[in-house]
Amino acid sequence: MKPAEISALLRLEAALDLRQRAAWAGMLLYVVSAVYVCYLAVKGGLGVATWNALFWIILLFAAFNALARSFQREDAGRQLYLYTLVDPSSVVLARVLYNALTMVVLGLVSLLIYSLLMGSEVLREADLLQFVLAVIVGATGFATVLTLISAIAARAGNGIGLMAILGFPLVLPLLLLVMRVSKLALDGVAWSVTGTYFGGLVLLDVITVTLAWILFPYLWRD
Repeated sequence: MKPAEISALLRLEAALDLRQRAAWAGMLLYVVSAVYVCYLAVKGGLGVATWNALFWIILLFAAFNALARSFQREDAGRQLYLYTLVDPSSVVLARVLYNALTMVVLGLVSLLIYSLLMGSEVLREADLLQFVLAVIVGATGFATVLTLISAIAARAGNGIGLMAILGFPLVLPLLLLVMRVSKLALDGVAWSVTGTYFGGLVLLDVITVTLAWILFPYLWRD
């Protein structure tokens, strides 16, 4: 792992996304469409728990839609070229960092769109700092888990299908925990209570990144 390699790979990911701006447009369109459908279905208003659950379900499926392409847009030739230039640990860490940044931006934009269409009444009694932090940490967790799953699925040769099969069971504990944390934040619960949950979320993120750093070189070698 070399910081210079990670920095170069991050610039490469950004350049590729700038060339494929339709990908970002597609992610935003997916979020807007999903939120609008939910708005049409529940015009009568939502309780706090339902409002929170719908937001995270939408963000989870947006994460699958956004990160499924993480290791799918490279053919065998480009993978071999990268293999000769950089350390595999740098590749996976750069992808995790870039995908985490992508998901944080997508999560915050989704929250803005969701609160505008679905109503922001539930946020009036909430601890907004805790809730936004939950969105950031949860979105980062989705990125770390799904980046590793995307790498495994790509190397197995069945990207989208295998990612869905492996991804949901692995991301479910993270989803349940982040929904619990954000619900407490919406209820205005003090940091002394939610701190343990935030610590658990950060620990899950760190464990996933560590596993990716350890396992990806073996996947890359194959």
